[in-house]
Amino acid sequence: MTYQNQYTVESASAALEEIKTEVARAFIGQTELVAHALITLLAGGHLLVEGVPGLGKTLLVRALAQAIGGESKRVQFTPDLMPSDITGNIMLDTRSGKFITRKGPVFTNLFIADEINRAPAKVQAALFEAMQEFQVSLDGIGCPLPAPFMVLATQNPFEHEGTYPLPDAQKDRFLMKIIAAYPSLEEEKVMVGRVLAGGTGAELSVAGVKTVLEPGGFTGLRDFTSSLRIDPSVIDYAVRLTAATRQSPAVQTGAGPRGSLALIRCARARALMNGRDFVLPDDVKALAVPVLAHRLTLSAESELEGIGEAEIIRGLTANTEAPRGLAGETPQGTGFDGEAGA
Repeated sequence: MTYQNQYTVESASAALEEIKTEVARAFIGQTELVAHALITLLAGGHLLVEGVPGLGKTLLVRALAQAIGGESKRVQFTPDLMPSDITGNIMLDTRSGKFITRKGPVFTNLFIADEINRAPAKVQAALFEAMQEFQVSLDGIGCPLPAPFMVLATQNPFEHEGTYPLPDAQKDRFLMKIIAAYPSLEEEKVMVGRVLAGGTGAELSVAGVKTVLEPGGFTGLRDFTSSLRIDPSVIDYAVRLTAATRQSPAVQTGAGPRGSLALIRCARARALMNGRDFVLPDDVKALAVPVLAHRLTLSAESELEGIGEAEIIRGLTANTEAPRGLAGETPQGTGFDGEAGA
């Protein structure tokens, strides 16, 4: 069944708003994190979240999976983790004498790779194939992953002992990287009160989250997003902004063409979430930090001076001229225009 043609901009935007509403029933506050997670899933990419433990990232993914009628699975990455613990393997059934396929936890819609930088290179490489090819090779046979599929990987910014830093090639495969902040005091009070109501607080309940779409319906929504029109001047703006990272003296290695593609993919999703069938320069500008910052390698001088990737991207955005006078352009600041990044 084809779902893409069932959507209009109005119905698609309404469905996305309903998904956010349902997620908010379980996941309190942090609207930017929710919006970025939904943008990433809608754009068909993967999300890297940096933050201390206990901020509810697992609850967010479970709630999002429930809202789209999908499944979620979580794996705690450790130094002794094996690739087969993620992907599964081919094993001999002693009863039948035949080889059977045991699929690993990566065969799900939303996969949480908790503390991804604690796993060795072989495990990261196995996950790399799933992220890039949307399939897993078991005994030389490619097994496709369910659709939609997204990896939400987390890493702790303060713990470095026993970690394996992600290689640049794998970081580049993440559509966005964001920083998960602490909730506000009011949000935390609401969260604590709701979690403890009728329970011990140890469980992560998504019982109140209703299913808005089935996975096939969300896949159609994602395909509809990719059909949104983009003015050539906006594409030119995204490419110029990405290219500016390669020319900055503060950067040793800038973002590659995948950065330009990621900006456009995310900008389309943001436009649809704001009820538009066209992309504005503001969409690109608002997402520049989470899309581009983690793709940079800073120069030694920048590191010594304590200049961060996000600060560099903000400076480049301010100095890169954006196109003006596009049809349907709205004042900057409407809709979701928060930014979060490395």
